[in-house]
Amino acid sequence: MKSYYLHFIRHGAISPTLAGRYIGVTDVPLSDQGKKDIERMAATMDYPYAKVVFTSPLKRCTQTARRIYHDIEPLVVDQLSECHFGEWENKTADELKGDEAFSKWLSGDMNAKPPRGESTADFTRRICVMFESIVDGLMKTGTTDAAFIMHGGVMNTLLAVYGLPQANPFDWACDNGYGYSLRITPSLWMRDKVAEVFDRIPKTRDSEDE
Repeated sequence: MKSYYLHFIRHGAISPTLAGRYIGVTDVPLSDQGKKDIERMAATMDYPYAKVVFTSPLKRCTQTARRIYHDIEPLVVDQLSECHFGEWENKTADELKGDEAFSKWLSGDMNAKPPRGESTADFTRRICVMFESIVDGLMKTGTTDAAFIMHGGVMNTLLAVYGLPQANPFDWACDNGYGYSLRITPSLWMRDKVAEVFDRIPKTRDSEDE
């Protein structure tokens, strides 16, 4: 039985002025430096082969997808968007001090949520339903190689839910432009809904291959 190889890649960097702020569905583009960094990585490092590329609709993901997999028109999936932080969008933790809902959310309460935003439970449910639907589609069509250009929160959550070895979301955090390769065996997926995380990406290119 064939295996399926899925590659999770975090989008490139956004403006440094937004560092420390909750940027969820706010549609900010890659920064100029973020564009240069992704282009440099795509030119000097090896990203895995993909037959199809899935991406969030937000600019920081679509711009990254086109710079890494420039020969493939990405498939935009709305449910791949980052968590909706509602009224917490663009704010820092310091600015939200004293907000009771924020304190509960920060402590790990899955049902706490920002005003007009998404709880962690709703966010997790959304992206898991999406991911399982995509995996089922890949299996039905026999598409064995797929890349996902993702937000950090989406990647970390999906790996925490489905990835082996098991780890907490923050344990999967990685820098912009980096990510992980997963192997899905249909029998194991059908039984336990798990995927083997077997590699970090992209790979440093051997000097003799440059």
